[in-house]
Amino acid sequence: MGFADDHLIPLVDEGLGNSAYLVDLGDGRALAVDAARDLRTLHAAAERHGLTVAYAADTHLHADFLSGAVQLGHDHGATLLASAAGHRAFAHRGLADEDEVDLGGLTLRALATPGHTDEHLSFLLLDDGRELGVFTGGSLIVDSAARTDLLGPDRTEELARAQYRSLQRLTRLPDATAVWPTHGAGSFCSAPPGSERTTTIGAQKRTNPLLAAPDEDTFTARLTGSLGSYPAYFDRLAEANRRGPAVLAATPLLPVLSSGQVGSLLADGGYVVDVRPAADYAAGHIHGSLSIPLRGQFATWLGWLLPDTAPLAFVAGDDQDLGEIVWQAYKIGYERLAGRLAGGMPGWLADGNPQTATPFVTADRAGDRPYLDVRQEAEFTAGHVPGATHIELGSLASRAAGAPDGAVLACRHGERAMTAASLLERAGHTDITVLDGGPAQYAAARGQQLVQGGETTHP
Repeated sequence: MGFADDHLIPLVDEGLGNSAYLVDLGDGRALAVDAARDLRTLHAAAERHGLTVAYAADTHLHADFLSGAVQLGHDHGATLLASAAGHRAFAHRGLADEDEVDLGGLTLRALATPGHTDEHLSFLLLDDGRELGVFTGGSLIVDSAARTDLLGPDRTEELARAQYRSLQRLTRLPDATAVWPTHGAGSFCSAPPGSERTTTIGAQKRTNPLLAAPDEDTFTARLTGSLGSYPAYFDRLAEANRRGPAVLAATPLLPVLSSGQVGSLLADGGYVVDVRPAADYAAGHIHGSLSIPLRGQFATWLGWLLPDTAPLAFVAGDDQDLGEIVWQAYKIGYERLAGRLAGGMPGWLADGNPQTATPFVTADRAGDRPYLDVRQEAEFTAGHVPGATHIELGSLASRAAGAPDGAVLACRHGERAMTAASLLERAGHTDITVLDGGPAQYAAARGQQLVQGGETTHP
């Protein structure tokens, strides 16, 4: 058994596509790396292994989730470790390149690896001088490197070139050195699809296409050319992490709201978020509510589509986990949670309120309608219905006027398309249909072949 098998506990957030790590230091103490504000899984793992978190290290100012380091300092008395160049506004031990922290037998060495952010550090874990592994955060990740456009388009190329130099530095570590990235498949901080979340330096030298680039210019062109859109909340979360998230004294709760209170909230400019499965929303929902099904990607779409400054009320099913709603919202800084509708949709109807239905149909029942594909650009390019109009879900609210009338909305399964339908309904569109399925099913039902590459129709 190696070190990772005995002492490293990965904590994977499938929804955001990230990994945090808990390192058992062997004496009842632990090191946490890139822990998110939702600490439920980390606390459970620490309790299961009899660990107290003595150190909480952040590789960079995260844009996709609020850090849990400040909370770990409060809950466990952990020493917070982070880049001095990040100028964090809370008590922490600021580290510069090559600084070392004695963990009590093991040593953590900071390596400046800018690119994803200016102040990015990787943390090399050493045992008596031997490299065990490196926590690479958003520098070297499995078969890629994290995006470099989060500080604005005018800095993207500069940071991509810094990322090149950072990866070159990391690949000078011994081939056997384990690589423990934060960002992985599913992360909008940029990672290719795949199931592997950890790797080694040697494996990356063999398989990472960016490392195969013959020079810095080629690397920069490949990395910047692969960058797609990212959630709107990314633009404000790094600063929230610099200031430090508020310590939570207890688990936040969702108060019960009457149907009258929910209606008033909606009329006063708040938002009603319906977290039920897409089929349930389609069968009947509050007019003007937004469909964001409660699943791993809930936080991503909440943060992409809604402001964090307006109050939110939720409509949930009887069997849905209200705590999951709260923690997914809180981990991206959404704290204005007004509450949940008492009795869900049955309670709303029992009070004499109307509901709206949205057709949710299989491909053979979609009819002859304009086809609006709301997937990401890379998904659309990989294969789409001939003649489809394409507007990414993340930009649909601002481009609702350009959506074709009477369209069938589609994604891969139906969840994002139902969210798109709710956005268009809120913007005044009628006669909307949602495809229960994806482009492959739709094309097959019409004897068509999917088109790759161009043919993108943007309104």
